[in-house]
Amino acid sequence: MKARIAKLLPKSLDKSYTSRASTSSESKARFVPQSGTYPQGFYASGLHCGIKKNGKPDLALLVSETPCTGAAVFTKNVFQAAPVTVSRETINARNGRGLRGIITNSGCANAVTGQGGLEDARAMGTTLDSLLNEEGSPSTIVMSTGVIGQRLPIDKILSGIPKAYKARKDNHDAWMDCAKAFCTTDTFPKLISETINLPGRPEYKIAGITKGAGMIHPNMATLLGFIATDASIAPEALKSILTYATDRSFNSISVDGDMSTNDTLAFLANGMAGGDEITESSKDYIPLRDAITDFAISLAKLIVRDGEGATKFVTIRVRDAQSIADAKKVASTIATSALVKTALYGQVFMVKTRIGDAFCAQRGIPVSRSTRIRRMSLLSRQTDLRPSHYLSMVNPSKSMRLVLLRFWPWKTSKLKFLSALVVAKKRHTGRVI
Repeated sequence: MKARIAKLLPKSLDKSYTSRASTSSESKARFVPQSGTYPQGFYASGLHCGIKKNGKPDLALLVSETPCTGAAVFTKNVFQAAPVTVSRETINARNGRGLRGIITNSGCANAVTGQGGLEDARAMGTTLDSLLNEEGSPSTIVMSTGVIGQRLPIDKILSGIPKAYKARKDNHDAWMDCAKAFCTTDTFPKLISETINLPGRPEYKIAGITKGAGMIHPNMATLLGFIATDASIAPEALKSILTYATDRSFNSISVDGDMSTNDTLAFLANGMAGGDEITESSKDYIPLRDAITDFAISLAKLIVRDGEGATKFVTIRVRDAQSIADAKKVASTIATSALVKTALYGQVFMVKTRIGDAFCAQRGIPVSRSTRIRRMSLLSRQTDLRPSHYLSMVNPSKSMRLVLLRFWPWKTSKLKFLSALVVAKKRHTGRVI
């Protein structure tokens, strides 16, 4: 069968596919940090406990030596996995205070597992709580990712948690081990760390880990991840910051249009850097929110770069829409279009497209009536593109017509950047990454 399929493929396509597959890991190595600066009081680890048959890390741990304020956003899929239910209960029971850690397994999603799955998820949290000497309501957020519909090998996980706790450290290698333990079909671990400097405040450190390669689509799909900082942030402010940042980062990415059952992004702040607690009324709230949003965008971009089978990284910018909601609808419609994706994969470009209001009608974008698309341009940073590479769409007499200009095979063309500009009546800017 493979030989038969190979005969049907052009030799050039077969070679290029083999080349992309063989160089994928090497090309993405630049996204893996070799060092980092991590928030005070947080300890991480990652190890193999026996879930994955290939022996790769499958159990990740993050703990704080002091209680944290915490928040999380979860999948909007109507089918939600046991860890999502348990983690939401944990945060609500604590009112966003007194959280101590996160325990994550990869290789098995603990989704569609009924009451037994809930019991397994609670057992994972309880085991880490006992090591932290936490009593009362649970203080551990639980995450799982991997195969859906199978029960966790819970005995292996419960035996591995004490080992992971004993192995915890606050250095770069430990954080990297933690990031590797998040991975399933990911081709590289996704870890970022930065510092945040606000006038009159101590230096804050922030670090984040995420995973996701397939089933990626807006509305928290698909990924697991967390952000940790040593800033002191009130629970209400932490929740609003996370919601704001997620909407502009993880909820604004798409790879294959499918949404998962397990998506969770948690945010912990232990306040060990010192300083007064930041609330929504603090003067530093907005600068901190914006800094964390930029940090979340950087994390989200790593997921897109590692999309399963992805060969292009595309940014769609919508300008002058009437509202953020309209801007996201336009950008999301373009980003999820199979026609656009195939054109990008084939490196066929549309330029100076003037399609007016018919674009909204043809594509079915439910935007405000006062948001009318007047001009759309898809541009590349590339300098060697010739007019013969372009597809041009025109709209004579309000009827869509596709005009194919003379097409020559490309040799050095490689899409690096695409920008979509939508000019509307009122000035407002939104962005989808």
